[in-house]
Amino acid sequence: MILKLPNRDHFTIGEVAKAFDVNTSLIRYWQSEFEILNPKKDKRGQRRFEAKDIENLKLIYSLVKEQGFTLEGAKDYFKKKLHKLEYKQEVITKLEGIKEELLKIKSEL
Repeated sequence: MILKLPNRDHFTIGEVAKAFDVNTSLIRYWQSEFEILNPKKDKRGQRRFEAKDIENLKLIYSLVKEQGFTLEGAKDYFKKKLHKLEYKQEVITKLEGIKEELLKIKSEL
């Protein structure tokens, strides 16, 4: 999905809604339903969506609007994705520990 957004770091909810061709209320609703959507708020309380939020919205939009997932199905998808990322990080941490031990052994030889 190609979105027409200004070349900036942050976007208003109106700009995001227009880019996705949906109402701002849908964006706010998705924000309340998906923990992965967490736009920052400025001094006036306006939502400011960053690139990571836009990528997550693209995925939510694709799952719900294009692939026909229910909201619960889309939430499950994100939970599984998060679990996989946590598992990968755990494996990486263990491998880094093993590497450290091997380098220590190598230096002692």
